[in-house]
Amino acid sequence: MKKNLLLLALIHSVMLVLAQTPAEDTAVIYRKLDSIAVIEQKVMMPMRDGIRLATDIYRPKGSQKVPVVFSRTPYNFNTWIDGKMSTRTLEAAYEAVQHGYAYVVQNERGRFFSEGDWDILGTPLTDGYDAIDWLANQSWSNGKIGLIGCSSTAEWQMAVASQNHPALAALVAQGYGAGLGRVGKFMEQGNWYRGGAQQMLFTAWLYGTQHDRYRPALPRGLSQEDLQRLQRFYDMGPEMPRVDWAAKLAHLPVKDILKNVQGPVGIYENMIARKPNDTAWYKGGLYHDSMPLEVPAYWFVSWYDVSSAPNIALFNHVRNSAKKPGVADNQYLVIAPVLHCSFKRATENTIVGQRNVGDARLNYDELTWGWFDMLLKGEQNGFKSSNPRVRYYTMGSNRWQEAESFPLPNTEMRSFYLTSGGKANTRLGDGRLSLKKPGSKNNSDSFIYDPLNPVPSYGGNVCCTGNAIQGGSFDQAAMELRKDILVYTSEELTEGVEITGFIESTLYVSSTGLDTDITIKLLDVYPDGKAYNLDETIQRLRYREGYDKELMMEKGKVYKVDLTPMVTSNYFAAGHKIRIEISSSNFPRFERNLNTGGNNFDEATGIVVENRIHHSSRYPSVIRLPVKK
Repeated sequence: MKKNLLLLALIHSVMLVLAQTPAEDTAVIYRKLDSIAVIEQKVMMPMRDGIRLATDIYRPKGSQKVPVVFSRTPYNFNTWIDGKMSTRTLEAAYEAVQHGYAYVVQNERGRFFSEGDWDILGTPLTDGYDAIDWLANQSWSNGKIGLIGCSSTAEWQMAVASQNHPALAALVAQGYGAGLGRVGKFMEQGNWYRGGAQQMLFTAWLYGTQHDRYRPALPRGLSQEDLQRLQRFYDMGPEMPRVDWAAKLAHLPVKDILKNVQGPVGIYENMIARKPNDTAWYKGGLYHDSMPLEVPAYWFVSWYDVSSAPNIALFNHVRNSAKKPGVADNQYLVIAPVLHCSFKRATENTIVGQRNVGDARLNYDELTWGWFDMLLKGEQNGFKSSNPRVRYYTMGSNRWQEAESFPLPNTEMRSFYLTSGGKANTRLGDGRLSLKKPGSKNNSDSFIYDPLNPVPSYGGNVCCTGNAIQGGSFDQAAMELRKDILVYTSEELTEGVEITGFIESTLYVSSTGLDTDITIKLLDVYPDGKAYNLDETIQRLRYREGYDKELMMEKGKVYKVDLTPMVTSNYFAAGHKIRIEISSSNFPRFERNLNTGGNNFDEATGIVVENRIHHSSRYPSVIRLPVKK
């Protein structure tokens, strides 16, 4: 079978962005599309340096000029897979043409039939600009281009939009976090990092995505006729052996994980060595908040995606920084209680992990085409009057809600202080969350962190790690019996409370090591004891004062650590409790800190350390929760 399961899942998620039509017989969907569309496959679009990018174009028949919905991707969109016609691209094209649009899908440079060498996010940025320019100047185009996609088909949009092409009229970006470099408090460099710790999703993702530098390749300059013939029996996709990532991500050193599974040789070897503020992050396809973004955008975020918080931060940044008239007013946001790129998988009983979050369905097609009709066709369709600025789903109460901004204007940041008698280890310990400030006595809780026995990732806000992690909300109660997890729980709530917005955490930490990580997780504890995870984050302590410098720790010295904000919307019903977990590992979502103070990515031996969380009037460790009034 072509591709490994990871790549198949990613491709399927991408095509769900537009394709809601149930899978039909390929001949039927092709005949339907052929009856209404001009079909041009393997158009080799020229870039300014002469490289040509493979492009399929589906446009309404007739002489009318139409707007373009453009999807650019590293994934295989060939309509012929394994010698059989696939419906994925055809269904997406049919829907767009039915709505009066040309649908254009293109492979990034160096992917499949596109010429050149691939780098992540399809760099150089000029390729995106040149493609928009080419499309805007076609005789059948009305000169307005809209971009659409989820995950890798969305992540390139922001940096290209910053180049300010006049034909680019609208974005629809879903699950777009890996396109963000630095946005406000977040410095993830395309989801590579969180709090300075590597997110291991790219290790598994690049195994199934990057082509080996020695891959067979077609000669440049082939005719469209030859490429159309070849696509019927060559899909240009490597046949990747399956990998048990649950086991293989544990290999040390981290830089050799792909080598250990005999994976492709490509960009991973360079990227793994980059530090969070490496200049290379600012030369590629990432969007940073120093770049202009002056395009109307419809942003789609998931509560259980890998980067919900930075994604929402980008929405706020664009609204606050836009200078062109109407751009700030044309930013809209939807936040759904689903996994990465799983918007259309919501049902009347949406299960995310183990937790039923209710009827989370939304008519995404109606929203998307209403948005494009307003901005690409100029229709007065009432989109703004019928859609809120922010539509977000609150778990627990299990309902869609509306707001003019996020965080909500009627929000109180309520401080919950960490307290204990020094025995907060496990959920059976004495760790408490209290609204009262701690006294002067310097209490603390400690745990032993062994990088060779890390706390395993169980559910969570993840993506793309193969079989290593199943994302979503899972009961953490059994995990909370580990002694290397500190557990702090509120009193049972006498009244329900809605927590919606960014969650801020300040911890006071000491360690016996030169460097270590601190992880935190927010949970909703049910009356029966089930503890469902909501969001999580991490901080590598060498970067506690910024990512432009590395500061090692002194043994026993207490350091103030502000963790990267988490985000959620959850109703804690009466009888529930609010809980946080603190540890030093969440593996393999995040790489393990080996505690040596060295590079970490090229080390194979770790050091066991004792880490301590302090809580007193001098060291007021606290979590600040946004309580909706």
